[in-house]
Amino acid sequence: MRKIQPIILAGGTGSRLWPLSRELYPKQLLRLTNENSLLQTTLLRVNNLPGVLPPVIVVGEEHRFITQTQVEELHCFDNYAILLEPVGRDTAPAICGAAEFCRQQVEGAVLLILPADHVVLHTDKFVEVVLQAAALAAEGSIVTFGIQPTGPETGYGYIEQGVGNHVASFKEKPDLAVAGEYLARGNYFWNSGMFAFTVATFMQEMEKFAPEMRASMTASVQKGTTDGRFFRFDKSEMSKCPSGSIDYALMEKTTVAAMVAADLGWSDIGSWKALWDVLDKDEMGNVIRGDVLLEDTRNCLVSSENMLVATVGMEDTLVVETADAILVAPLSRSQDVKKVVTRLKKERRKELSLHSTVYRPWGSYTVLEEQPRFQIKRITVTPGAKLSLQMHHHRHEHWVVVSGTARIVNGEDEILLHENQSTYIPAGTVHRLENPGVIALELIEVQNGSYLGEDDIVRFDDVYGRLEQN
Repeated sequence: MRKIQPIILAGGTGSRLWPLSRELYPKQLLRLTNENSLLQTTLLRVNNLPGVLPPVIVVGEEHRFITQTQVEELHCFDNYAILLEPVGRDTAPAICGAAEFCRQQVEGAVLLILPADHVVLHTDKFVEVVLQAAALAAEGSIVTFGIQPTGPETGYGYIEQGVGNHVASFKEKPDLAVAGEYLARGNYFWNSGMFAFTVATFMQEMEKFAPEMRASMTASVQKGTTDGRFFRFDKSEMSKCPSGSIDYALMEKTTVAAMVAADLGWSDIGSWKALWDVLDKDEMGNVIRGDVLLEDTRNCLVSSENMLVATVGMEDTLVVETADAILVAPLSRSQDVKKVVTRLKKERRKELSLHSTVYRPWGSYTVLEEQPRFQIKRITVTPGAKLSLQMHHHRHEHWVVVSGTARIVNGEDEILLHENQSTYIPAGTVHRLENPGVIALELIEVQNGSYLGEDDIVRFDDVYGRLEQN
């Protein structure tokens, strides 16, 4: 049996799922459908495939540590790789770079390209169609997965199936009338963005139709660097690479495209309405997440992260509460959430990128209060982890241990603090926080000073390789 090498595309931000999805904590890392994130669910799905190799995961540099944490939580993989994109160039360069990386690691495998943020309800059928696709790929095809449509969907591109498994054409997202025509014809399928091919076939076709892209990504791998579990594409070479989706760069041009029809209970969760479609509902058609109280409410999605959310007399409505933002909209207009995100970006609002809780490789911090000259945070450090050895120019910090044990470097002193003990760190003092215990360390940090931004930090030593990054 030919080996299958999963390549999981875990970049992107999922802006239509704001305010849960943020630039630094995007959709694929959220636990939207069960106790696992979409990324974790994807990894568990591929782990059931026969002949499967350890996954290769492609992420943005800023998501590397939380991605690694989520993979390690599964305890499924002894060996895997995380490829880091220093710049975003869309799916074609990401796939090309991953294919070149795999070419140097394994021989003869079929590469299985999967987005990290899709839902597949029929996992048994998933195995069947992947094996069908692998067989076609081994014969020299670049195989795409066409999803059996359940309605005239305007949010997806379409694949026109020709004779047998041949792809006749790819179609852009249609309007409702055209989508209805596609559905009536019976040989049109939703474009899932999942693919299977051998490295040899893929690189041959990229050389024909996107030679500049192939050359740039080949060079970015050859000049890339390994850092433990991470492999970084070379930034200089990848910056030269043209941007483009795999459909535009290759699939619409190649003559070896094939399709397998897949009835998988699939969704790309591209909007809150799409999430409402796939989640279990109560007897009134409502999807409820968190602490929610509904009265005379029908066909709504109501999500609470921090506090009680109550609705009265609502219908076909979306309500999403987070610690720093609340979204209310008709479910039918959930695609328009991207307009809010566009405004947040234009106004440079921090709610675009960050939650009030921010995850770091050592744990997390939550902003409890923020004012012009002071800020209060709750800091959680995982057992055995430590922050960088660092200094701030403009802010003073006062740490109070709530639970656990803290080992602290404070200037020339190294001290151990326990529950209810505290220390003060003046601006300009080199310091470090570490959890030497076996339980999580929690402390309250009070910052005060003329500038409290996260970029006021100078690192002198860091076990996570962040000396040149915030």
